[in-house]
Amino acid sequence: MKHKMNKRRFLEFFAGGGMARAGLEPGWECTFANDFSLAKSSAYCINWGGAHFVLCDVNDLTIDQLPDYADLAWASFPCQDLSLAGDAAGLGTIDHQTRSGAFWAFWRLIQQLASENRAPALVVLENVYGALTSNGGRDFAAICTAIAAEGYLVGSMVIDAKHFVPQSRPRLFIVGIRHEFDVPDHLVQTEPNPFWHPKAMQSALSHFDTETASSWRWLSPPKPQFADLKLDRIMIDDPDDVRWHSQTETSSMLAKMSHANLAKLEQMKQRDRPVYGTVYRRTRPLPNGQAAVRAELRDDGIAGCLRTPGGGSSRQFVIRVDGESVRTRLLSAREAARLMGLSDLYQLPLRYNDAYHLMGDGVVVPVVEFLDQQLLRPILDQYDEPLLMAAE
Repeated sequence: MKHKMNKRRFLEFFAGGGMARAGLEPGWECTFANDFSLAKSSAYCINWGGAHFVLCDVNDLTIDQLPDYADLAWASFPCQDLSLAGDAAGLGTIDHQTRSGAFWAFWRLIQQLASENRAPALVVLENVYGALTSNGGRDFAAICTAIAAEGYLVGSMVIDAKHFVPQSRPRLFIVGIRHEFDVPDHLVQTEPNPFWHPKAMQSALSHFDTETASSWRWLSPPKPQFADLKLDRIMIDDPDDVRWHSQTETSSMLAKMSHANLAKLEQMKQRDRPVYGTVYRRTRPLPNGQAAVRAELRDDGIAGCLRTPGGGSSRQFVIRVDGESVRTRLLSAREAARLMGLSDLYQLPLRYNDAYHLMGDGVVVPVVEFLDQQLLRPILDQYDEPLLMAAE
């Protein structure tokens, strides 16, 4: 008799606040989660419970701590050394890890699971766009080669969260699919699809060896419909964790805008209702070779990409324009959570910086839901049961 599962099982590595879990549940059951950050683990356990959570560095995990079987391993591994804002140290090697090289410690666990014939059917990795271009595309190729060498088909897509929430957040998703599973024909193409596969990805394939190239698949799920959701739908009039700036502070910020950004502001003033935009303060070079802090305005109803707060310049500001009235303040923690697609029932850390950092490091929930519904489940649901089952 075939054994039917009510829910597929997944492991959540580098779990942060559990945003991958928020996107996968209730159709999936999380049987293991891990992170090394005490602040993030606290947020995870408050929202999801700590029964399956292990607080430690991924390098210190052993497969004895992992469940007998899982259908999926999700890993949003650190991005600091792959991001354009980082120090470009790259992925490193198995023996000489950077922080982003924690991928290798995670992958060592997958290899050990495979040696015991209990590797997950699917592996999903999530990281910044810079993971495609880091080290001239060789870091991306190294990841795909490692996946292919362990008996997986491999494909990837760049998905921008702006299709789901009012935030511009392009992220790289790499998907490993065990060779025993067929990819439905409607989910794969013979050539790259520019919507999912930018030129940087296509260029990185030049670093593939023969085995990796033969295992590569141009994954192409249906395109998402654009979400008609703008900033004004998620804004809070008077949040309790940030204050509106004084007129002096607002004027100081506006003084840092270029002529082009001030022109955007004037256009916002002409609209017949209050409108919101976002502002990042960035250091930009001047023609004389020096540098200056600029306030850069986004006025299209979509927030810039949330980042972890590594200083004031990385925090995103809100600007509200109602005719000649202009007000500014920091983006609130709850607004940041909404930009990540989290429900207002999600409990945020009490400290603003902890909450903002948690959001900036996370994965957008509706993007996870999309991947689950349009790619992961169509692959797995071809089968009445997993190819390997945990012992009864």
